[in-house]
Amino acid sequence: MSAKIKIVPFGGVRENGKNMYAVDVNGSIYILDCGLKYPENELLGIDVVIPDWSYLRENKDRIVAVFLTHGHADAIGALPYFLSEFNVPVFGSEMTIALAKLNVADEPKVKNYDDFHVVDEKTEIDFGDVVVSFFATTHSIPESLGIDLKTDEGQIVYTGDFKFDQTAKPGYQTDYARLGAIGQAGVLAVLSDSANAENPNMNASEQAIAESIEETFSYRDGRVVVACVASNILRIQQVFDAAAKTGRKVCLTGQDLEKIVNTAMKLGKLSFDDDLLVTPEQLDSLKPAETVILQTGKMGEPIKSIQRMANKQEKTLNIQEGDLVYITTTPSHAMDTTVAQTRDMVYRAGGEVKAISDEMNSSGHAYKRDLQLMLNLLKPKYLVPIQGEYRLLNAHANAAMELGMPADHIFILAKGDVLTYAKGTMGLGEGIEVSDTMIDGIGVGDIGNIVLRDRKVLADDGIFIAVVTIDRKKKQIVAEPKITSRGFVYVKANKDLMQESGQIIQKAVQNNLDNKEFDWGHLKQDVREHLSHYLFEQTHRRPVILPVIMEVNQHHRRSSSKDKATTGKAQAKDTKAAAKPKAKAKPNKNNQPKAKKTQATTAKDGQGTSKPRRNRKRRPRAKKPATTTDKKD
Repeated sequence: MSAKIKIVPFGGVRENGKNMYAVDVNGSIYILDCGLKYPENELLGIDVVIPDWSYLRENKDRIVAVFLTHGHADAIGALPYFLSEFNVPVFGSEMTIALAKLNVADEPKVKNYDDFHVVDEKTEIDFGDVVVSFFATTHSIPESLGIDLKTDEGQIVYTGDFKFDQTAKPGYQTDYARLGAIGQAGVLAVLSDSANAENPNMNASEQAIAESIEETFSYRDGRVVVACVASNILRIQQVFDAAAKTGRKVCLTGQDLEKIVNTAMKLGKLSFDDDLLVTPEQLDSLKPAETVILQTGKMGEPIKSIQRMANKQEKTLNIQEGDLVYITTTPSHAMDTTVAQTRDMVYRAGGEVKAISDEMNSSGHAYKRDLQLMLNLLKPKYLVPIQGEYRLLNAHANAAMELGMPADHIFILAKGDVLTYAKGTMGLGEGIEVSDTMIDGIGVGDIGNIVLRDRKVLADDGIFIAVVTIDRKKKQIVAEPKITSRGFVYVKANKDLMQESGQIIQKAVQNNLDNKEFDWGHLKQDVREHLSHYLFEQTHRRPVILPVIMEVNQHHRRSSSKDKATTGKAQAKDTKAAAKPKAKAKPNKNNQPKAKKTQATTAKDGQGTSKPRRNRKRRPRAKKPATTTDKKD
């Protein structure tokens, strides 16, 4: 009997990060990675974004396990949130599982979760319809693995993040022979990294990057502040090696970094002499040319942390005159504006900025030629480009077509697309609704589009508050409106604008008071509309307008004779009851306050409960290279 296979991305396609894919074989669901992404410019105040797994929540009994490729946040960052809802086993390499445990330990709901399983490139796990095995890949973290799912119809291969590097050290080396063997056995489809598919050049070797870091430490007279992703173990090792060779000491900042360094050292994945490490307090006793500050920031994200240092917002270490900020990570293009702002902040603080990406193609992701080499090794029948924005997925598709792969064998998916293989053919079926879940502080999924829109308006145009006191009984405005503005205009310098605004408010309020049918909602909306029109006409800006209406001499409902009679009886009854001694209340366990159940919501609906998911009808797709779906995120 032939297997029915479905592939569904919950993230990682048409975006950077948040990798999470489900492979459904005969009704059993295998989860590949469970990552997050850092917010882009328009997501004001959002800490991180994780996948929307509402569909998985509705099918939780069919989930077999989670399989992790490596220990970066884009692959394991959402795991604590996922495991708070799904009690399933998690598989990964020793290093990956160690970092996953650190993530989970910080989440109170799942800190006691212990269903982790360590695997390596020799491990095979037989689940009946599917046999899962692994192969070694090269990335910026040791023991990264690709995943191979063997089915009756062929193999489904997930590369994870990878690149090829002939100079890679043990623990980072690709198993080329294993990739060739998988290809010979017959690959039905490959889900392959596309993050650098646009770049036709070769990736710089890690040896060349290490030499560049050492050269930078050598020629610089002042302090060097290295911006690095906390889980980039390879880059951290290169920093310590370069510091040892150039006579510098290294100061670690951030609890995330310290935990990861300690974990990597215990596993033997990171090594350096203890006397290389210094505390922030010890830096004062060293010359600037003798120090390196390794900065990663919250959750390993270094760019925002550098901004805080430049703005003198850190408690101990901030950017000083003559510092060099050395950015050794390669941020996504979506963060170009943020990185430019960060550079500007550093220069204003008296420092300088150097980015390793300005000198060489330094990335943990495959470039075009690497992608084509992977395709030649695996020889897949179908290709699903993943991990990248649409143009990157499209570039990967074009690279595959250069090798002779037919356009109709390449599927560029969006979140929620369902790629189905049945009866010998692969095609798009009915999709499911998948959006994003946004994390703001301790809130999971409680930030919707309306909240983000208000934050955007507040950031751009400010807020305009109008306070009015009315006497509804006399149909009068008791006092002139009091206007307060923040982030909109300077009130003292715009007296005419404020005076005219006050008159508009008075007119709108009085018109509503004169109406026979008075409605509070209509009154506030009327004030907003009139003010919004006038303020935009005068300033071409639309602040958040907040009318505050206060009432004096409020109307009270008159008591009827029936009410009075009922009240009299109640009072008499209370008087008799008061004469009797009260019995002591017995303790009752059932009187304990019940914990409220909360459920993560998606940014799409913004409500407290999940909406039923409806399959979307899809338009017929024209046959064209690498555009198998027209849906936009």
